[in-house]
Amino acid sequence: MKMSHADTRRWESARTLADIGQLTALWLEGQIKSQPGYEPGWGPDTETLPLVPTLAALCRAGYVTTNSQPGESGRGADGRWYEQKAAAEGFVSDPGLYRRLVTAAGSAGLTVAGGTQVIVTTCNGRPYTAFGGVLGARDMQAQWSVLNRGAFAELTSAMPLTIAAPEYGEAGQRMWRVLSSMVGR
Repeated sequence: MKMSHADTRRWESARTLADIGQLTALWLEGQIKSQPGYEPGWGPDTETLPLVPTLAALCRAGYVTTNSQPGESGRGADGRWYEQKAAAEGFVSDPGLYRRLVTAAGSAGLTVAGGTQVIVTTCNGRPYTAFGGVLGARDMQAQWSVLNRGAFAELTSAMPLTIAAPEYGEAGQRMWRVLSSMVGR
């Protein structure tokens, strides 16, 4: 399935990282059906729905999130034991906002990474999923191919930022309160 013509036009119209953040917020809130890098016509995962207000506010404030998850633990459909840290990754172009996010997260004891990987999910006690790291130009182009050249350049020159709870499971959900307070929610 391809992204609808209307959604493609909206994403092509983005000129800045702020525009990308606004469109991402609209996608999170269900007002746009598709986002670059996701299956066309699909919105956020069910586990993400309680996080949408905070994620949308972060995107509008300038921290454009590209991936997130709640802190939870339990058996998966496959019977294996999974533990997730509450985590978000994305991009920030404003150095002041970047410093405020890093300072607030660090003061709250959260893990902050600006281009290195952080293990955020384990399966049966072994690393399973990581957030962060730096995507190569080819991977960025594949994920964000619908953006015009200027918006893509702004996205790729933005600072990567991953924020994660240090603990797995429900206790890590405190991360979302910290980030909510940063954007006045």
